[in-house]
Amino acid sequence: MLLLSIIAVTGFAQTATAQRKPSLGHPIDPAKRPNILIIMADDLDSRQLSCYGGQNIKTKNIDALAETGLKFNKIYCSEAMCVPTRATLFTGLYPVHHGSYQNHKGVYTNIQSICQYLGKEGYRVGLTGKNHSTRPRSVFPFDIIKGFEPNCVSTTDAYFLDSVSAYISPKDKPFCLFVMSINPHKPWTVGDPSRFDPDKIKLPADLVDTKMTRTDFCKYLAEIRELDNQVGDVVKALKASGQEKNTIVIFLGEQGPQFPGGKWTNWDYGLKSSMIIKWDGVVTPGSETEALVQYEDITPTLIDIAGVAPIRTLDGRSFLSVIQGKTKTFRQYAFGIHNNIPEDRAYPIRSIGDSRYKLIMNLTAQKDYFLKYIMAPKRIPGTYWETWLKAAESSPRRGH
Repeated sequence: MLLLSIIAVTGFAQTATAQRKPSLGHPIDPAKRPNILIIMADDLDSRQLSCYGGQNIKTKNIDALAETGLKFNKIYCSEAMCVPTRATLFTGLYPVHHGSYQNHKGVYTNIQSICQYLGKEGYRVGLTGKNHSTRPRSVFPFDIIKGFEPNCVSTTDAYFLDSVSAYISPKDKPFCLFVMSINPHKPWTVGDPSRFDPDKIKLPADLVDTKMTRTDFCKYLAEIRELDNQVGDVVKALKASGQEKNTIVIFLGEQGPQFPGGKWTNWDYGLKSSMIIKWDGVVTPGSETEALVQYEDITPTLIDIAGVAPIRTLDGRSFLSVIQGKTKTFRQYAFGIHNNIPEDRAYPIRSIGDSRYKLIMNLTAQKDYFLKYIMAPKRIPGTYWETWLKAAESSPRRGH
């Protein structure tokens, strides 16, 4: 137990390094490097996607990617917060290594990101949508493309595709474009929740079943519907550009939702994500894999796809062999970290898991866990949390 704590607190570097191996290589002609289009959700409960078994909503556009691509069933982020997860996605480093180990904190200035790694290989690297995880600009010099809402707490989410289409259409240089949706991040004001019947939806088993919980979950599902619509529109724009055949499309679910036990925790509801990769001629349509991967491995994989030699200073490594169907396993362990800062008082958590088990360690278990965005009724009155507290007063499990 003590050894695990030491490994976790130091960022898991020794264990991760031991797993790192050279890429298996691949027959990609440097002159024909594929484009890369990554579409990312925001605070998504991936279990709600119908291609991942969700029963409340038919996510037809995300499902279409799964029907033509490779679905990953065991992909994890290492910290269930937006900024750390996205910084990890862009850098291939664990949060304690890139420096953004708490929300709204920029990364260290002496590191590089996918912008430099692919940029020096001739790629145009762009981003549209949520961008508050791209500080400082010296590390993340993305081409910022207009079209998608950058503010994740915006009450509206109007978007247009003109600028995106203009960015992906030129064929003189390959592109790597990140389309970063703000759905289904709170405040859950986008979409039409009336399309869902609160009495008929199936709530996650770890949520307390109250009328307000069901009402709020319908609002959450409405934003997943909007996310799915965005995925469909972006894919249509890609097809219209004439670039579809030479473009890898990747869908990512980010971390879990802003419900108790999800975001800001190390439970699977917070750390477990989703990933679908559509790559015509490489992946088997409608396939899936149980290979264990983390967000730290995505940048090394993109580098490998571009035909660049592995960068040994990264924490992740390429899982291209999994994409190509050459291997069925990848990581032995997935690691998790949480600190609760600046969301509220410190509450450090560490975790380590394999394909079957997970150990979660609360380093200050004697203290109360508290999260202001959910558990402060005076700050956010009229929320489902108040109904949970009321239900607990008469629960037969009270005091257990």
